[in-house]
Amino acid sequence: MRWESQRVDQQRQQTLPGLPGLVRSVETPEFAGMVFHEVHARSVLNKVPGQSPMPFRWTINPYRGCGHACRYCLAGDTPILLADGRTRPLADLSVGDEIYGTERQGSRRRYVTTRVLAHWSTVKPAYRLTLRDGTRLIASGDHRFLTDRGWRHVAASAERRRRAVLATGDKLVGTGGFASAPKGRVEYRCGYLAGIAAAFAEPTDQRVLGRAREYLTGPESISLPVERPLVPSEEWHKGYLAGVFDVDGEFARGHLQVARTNRANVSGICDALLRLDFRFALEDLGHRSGVQRIRLSGGLAEHLRFLHTVDPARTGQGELSGVAVRGAERLGVETVEPLGLELPLFDITTGTGDFIANGVVSHNCFARNSHTYLDLDSGEDFDNQVVVKVNAVEVLTAQLRSPRWTREHVAMGTNTDPYQRAEGRYRLMPGIIRALADSGTPFNILTKGTVLSRDLPLLREVSADVPVGLGVSIALIDRELQRSLEPGTASPQARLELVRKIVDAGLPCGVFVAPVLPGLTDSIDQLDALLAAIADTGATGVTVLPLHLRPGAREWFAAWLVREHPELVPSYRQIYARGANADVRYRRWLGRRVGPLLRRYDLAPKEARPARAEDPTWPEGSLASIPEQAAPVRQEQLELL
Repeated sequence: MRWESQRVDQQRQQTLPGLPGLVRSVETPEFAGMVFHEVHARSVLNKVPGQSPMPFRWTINPYRGCGHACRYCLAGDTPILLADGRTRPLADLSVGDEIYGTERQGSRRRYVTTRVLAHWSTVKPAYRLTLRDGTRLIASGDHRFLTDRGWRHVAASAERRRRAVLATGDKLVGTGGFASAPKGRVEYRCGYLAGIAAAFAEPTDQRVLGRAREYLTGPESISLPVERPLVPSEEWHKGYLAGVFDVDGEFARGHLQVARTNRANVSGICDALLRLDFRFALEDLGHRSGVQRIRLSGGLAEHLRFLHTVDPARTGQGELSGVAVRGAERLGVETVEPLGLELPLFDITTGTGDFIANGVVSHNCFARNSHTYLDLDSGEDFDNQVVVKVNAVEVLTAQLRSPRWTREHVAMGTNTDPYQRAEGRYRLMPGIIRALADSGTPFNILTKGTVLSRDLPLLREVSADVPVGLGVSIALIDRELQRSLEPGTASPQARLELVRKIVDAGLPCGVFVAPVLPGLTDSIDQLDALLAAIADTGATGVTVLPLHLRPGAREWFAAWLVREHPELVPSYRQIYARGANADVRYRRWLGRRVGPLLRRYDLAPKEARPARAEDPTWPEGSLASIPEQAAPVRQEQLELL
């Protein structure tokens, strides 16, 4: 559905008619359970109060509220179709990976290549979806799949009673479930080398030569010549077909040609195809040499089954592009069953808004206390009701042109994350970055969202003209705790990779280890492991900060702590007895524990640390034109931390 058609202005409980500058409120299946209130802001540059101890006087927050909490999800082992025709588990995808999505071209929806823009996980009630061809998918009830009648959610929702849901008999759209890859053991390797030897031509592709070299010289190396077994196994046949295909095969324009070979080898290839239940046609090319061609039947689904079953070293990059997306009787829904338990689930944002999950087209998704100024609460409303300043770029450009603007440092990410998932849809940050750079204004960005990697080429370009500082928040590396505490945010591993990409782009990047949770993430082993991982990325500096419980966040966190770790409640009452800041004794204790670790990994400030360990400064690289050592961190001013 078009974003522009999803107005919810008539649903009084979800709109904010009193919000100044409100253009419309939008609810879309792309972000199920969330409402975006698009406003025309009068001003985008926000002045920090004069009495504030922050090292900058101006901030920009294009969003109010944060959509990091995930609304869709699939099991992490769900195979996703990559742009080279292979598959990879959803949990193992990374920002920047090339995969297949779909887009409408004329009257048909077709496969196209796209990129992963964001990747995250959460824990949600799980459902099992079973199709007639035996394909099984584990997903949340909010997840949507494409059917021949449009997008359908996995299950009904009490909050969204009128949404379309899957029913028995609905036909999904796609290629059908993906086949498992071969085990790659000795039998497969012997078959592969035999296939290369039987091919019509000599191998020239470096991928093929590299695999053959590995099989001949690596662990469990194989000696030549390779004899055909009296009764070849399935694994041998898979390797044999992979070897023949790697030398003589072709996968292009929707056709898969297994081999161009002589009559002497036809029987071996046909035996292997029949053993693996492939249908094919044998074509005589009329050459005196007796060259024949074997072409696979069955269309795209069978072509992918061949590639996944035999796993050749050589596959076609983007060869599915332009092929029409179809439904099939075998993709009919048999059952949708609640599993009765919550599971870790994963999701991605892509350039097309969808991806191919185990052979079916799958939809993807796209500062608490500050939200109360809208008469919204700081819990679910912060996650579900997001205000978007859709005219931010135009207003900012005009403000920066004012003769009164003196090009002071501007901070972004101090309240809500400018690179939350909605930024993938609204794309406000490139225009904001360009406007600041064109005006000669230095700036810094603090984020926990991997969408920032999209703008790294632009940030690198403008850093030649104005100082740019970048900071990433990474609280912990324990995946289970992260899924419970920060559902929907990018995984710690993804954020570490973001830091690495920033540094590789030649930009500085300071890391905030924040918040450190007393009794949960403050042990020496946990801090040591996290700081070692951060040091490995090449981060320019690190600051470690304990949990700060400002009003709004305090109530939300207290409920989580009572539910998840009731045994820690007494110690938290003691540490936070006097307000939002952790007790000074705890902060000093944490400073003494962290200091040696920072020095061990060369992450300590280059200048002497302030006398009081309880007053940390901004990490080197996170501020552009302000010396970090002169900039104490005041968490009460930083909602993101």
